[in-house]
Formats: sequence, structure tokens, C-alpha cells
Amino acid sequence: MIENFNERYSDYLNYFNGRLEEYLKEIETQPSLLGESMKYSVMLGGKRIRPVIMYAVGQALGVEKEKITPYAIAMELIHTYSLIHDDLPEMDNDDFRRGKPSNHKVYGSGNAVLAGDGLLNTAYSVLLGECFKGSEYISAAKFICDAAGIYGMIAGQSADLLHENDKVPDENVLNYIYENKTGKLIMASAIVPSVLAGGKYYSELKEFGRRLGLLFQLTDDILDVCGEFDKLGKSIGKDKSEGKLTSVSLYGLDASKLRVDITGDDCYTILDGIDCDVTFLYGLVDFIKARLK
Repeated sequence: MIENFNERYSDYLNYFNGRLEEYLKEIETQPSLLGESMKYSVMLGGKRIRPVIMYAVGQALGVEKEKITPYAIAMELIHTYSLIHDDLPEMDNDDFRRGKPSNHKVYGSGNAVLAGDGLLNTAYSVLLGECFKGSEYISAAKFICDAAGIYGMIAGQSADLLHENDKVPDENVLNYIYENKTGKLIMASAIVPSVLAGGKYYSELKEFGRRLGLLFQLTDDILDVCGEFDKLGKSIGKDKSEGKLTSVSLYGLDASKLRVDITGDDCYTILDGIDCDVTFLYGLVDFIKARLK
């Protein structure tokens, strides 16, 4: 991993968490339980990898952090809403998230649904607020909306549920789930700074984001088999018990690990074609792969 990677990651993370906390302080709801449950899940912590990607790509392209921050906040709110809903008994049925009780275990399933809905709508409000600033701001907002919606994450989640316990696993279906359920938001995180920079390295960053999303989901599938609760903060073995279609269920554990190495190399190759300082992004690929160690 690159020298000073952890330091730079911490800098991005601390900056974002500071801006996020400032934003959350402004949210007051009636009933107050709604805001409390929304903030509970957002402030459980986590790697904040999507905002970090945004800041890192933005720095490489010369986009100020202040310009990116509203999009980073909206992205994290959307991601958190998806986790709240994922954990519900009707979805992935998990009692823990980031080492703490899932939202529905604390506030009940009905309130958890509303907390997720509240975060999604709040994220869209943040994005709409940016759209008054110009066409590139509108384009960046639309990219996130599309990535989160029926042509992105939600489509992937729907396919994920539909193909539970399939008798004959289908590689094309798995690729579709990967690309949409996880990949689209990570791709959007790499694309938004490019859009805000006038489309600089748009094609390269789109493909990098797509491959990075695949890498992240591959490692997730493997960790569900051989990870540890203390490190992951969520239940282990859920994919198999829920009959999920995953890389491990389709290819096996060893072949899935090989795919991690191949996909990581693909990410490096794409970065080789970007003529600016993407050193941190190389390290980010290593960081995701290192989750398996």
C-alpha cells in the first residue's frame, strides 16, 4: 500500500465526518423519533468509502472539497438508507450493522422503513439544492439519482431478491446484481468529481468505478464466508442461509479470490491511463483487497 495512504484516508474521512455532523445538526423533525432514528444509522460510522472516493478523485482532478461535499453527504445518506432497508426481515434480515443493533432492532421495522425513506428524500433535497448552481451540478445530481434508483441500486436489490435460491445459478444474473446493487453508487462516486470538472477523464473514471464496485462486492462475498463479526460488524454466513447468488456460490471460494486479484489488476490498468496524481486511488484498490487479510 502506498506511503501515507492511511494518513490521507484519515484526512478525507475526518473532513467528511465534520461536514456531515454539521449538516445533521440542522435536521430537526416532528416527531423527534424520526430524526433520531435517521441519525442513529448515519452516525454508526463506517469506512465512508464513497465520500472518500469522491474527495480523492476530486483532488486528482483539481475539484475543491467544498464543491464535492454536498454530493458526498447525499451519497452517504443514500447509502445509509439502503443499509437500513437491507437489514429488514423482508430483505437481508440482519440484526447488526457496524457492530451495533440494526435500525429496526432499535426502533422497530415501521420506523426503520421511515428512517430510510427520510434519508433518501433528504439526500434528494441536498442534490436539488445544488442544481441552482449550473448545468454540471445538475448532471452530477442526476447521475447519483439514476445510480440509486430503478436503473441502478434498486434494480440490483430487486434482482438479488428475485434470484434467491435459484436452482441453476446464472453468471449473467450475478454480474447484473453486482453492477447495480453495489457497483452503481461506487461508480457514481468516481464519476461525480469528473462531471463537476467538465467531464475530465470521464470514460476512464466510469470504468474504474465499475471495476472498483465489482472488487468491493467480490470481497464482501468472500468475507461473508470467512470473515469475522468483530471486524465486519455484521452477521457472517447470511448469504448462504438466505440462498443468495454470490461469487462464492457460483464459482467457489478459491476462484472468487482469484477474481479479486484479476479485478484489482484491471483497476490498476485503468489508473495507468489517467495522467494526473492518482496515487491514492492505487492505494484504495489495495485497501479493498486487504479486507481479505
